[in-house]
Amino acid sequence: MYSFSLFALFLIILNVILFIISSLIMFKNNMNREKNSPFECGFDPSWYTRSPFSMRFFLLAVIFLIFDVEIILLMPMIINLLFSPSTIYLSSSMTFLIILIIGLLHEWNQGSLNWM
Repeated sequence: MYSFSLFALFLIILNVILFIISSLIMFKNNMNREKNSPFECGFDPSWYTRSPFSMRFFLLAVIFLIFDVEIILLMPMIINLLFSPSTIYLSSSMTFLIILIIGLLHEWNQGSLNWM
């Protein structure tokens, strides 16, 4: 019986502490109105929201995402190739690398990688 009342007291104290901390966090977040605005990335929230977006920046960001995912796929291939050097795995890895290099050369020739 004594341990149950000690446990109940512990739960009450824990709830009070959680309430105090959550109210302090909510009060702190309400103080920063600019941080709570929907445009936090350099856009002025009081200005026209449908401003033209740089298509060059968008294309470069998409190219970065594509090559970033391909690099993430390459890392396990290299580690796997060290532990199991099979010809099928090597040929599929080389095919993947050749497609990656051809895509990079195509983007370079199109001028998509030039920022200016």
